[in-house]
Amino acid sequence: MNVCIFVSKTLGLKTVYITRREHFNAAHKLWQEEWSDEKNEAVFGKCSNKNWHGHNFNIFVTVKGIPSADTGFVINLKDLSIIMKEYVVEALDHKNLNLDVPFMKGVLASTENLVIKIWEEIDEPIKKAGGTLAKIRLEETENNYVEYYGGKEPF
Repeated sequence: MNVCIFVSKTLGLKTVYITRREHFNAAHKLWQEEWSDEKNEAVFGKCSNKNWHGHNFNIFVTVKGIPSADTGFVINLKDLSIIMKEYVVEALDHKNLNLDVPFMKGVLASTENLVIKIWEEIDEPIKKAGGTLAKIRLEETENNYVEYYGGKEPF
């Protein structure tokens, strides 16, 4: 029998969601090369600035699971912090998303596309640390954010 199922049934534990926040600053430009300057401006507005623009991003990574019988943890937050710093903050902080980030090469640097690519970068390391990635919330501004559930419906 799977240990998690045994522990869950024996102790009556339920799935818990735990979230860690990190912060990074990055620049980007929303631009389609095959479009005219006028169309890029009409669609992307100020985000199509030829000299780029930047954001102070907040990222919230949520991991789910049944708390360990030994530690009470879904995932060790120290491990999640290391993963987020290595695969997100170090990769993106003070970088140009269009030019400096290998996993964004050839991808329009919208916040929606960025959150999908971040998921692809951290999903496996989180699994290796014993967690299951459930959600990423990426705040681009205090008014705008995206949430991604790995391509699955959230509820």
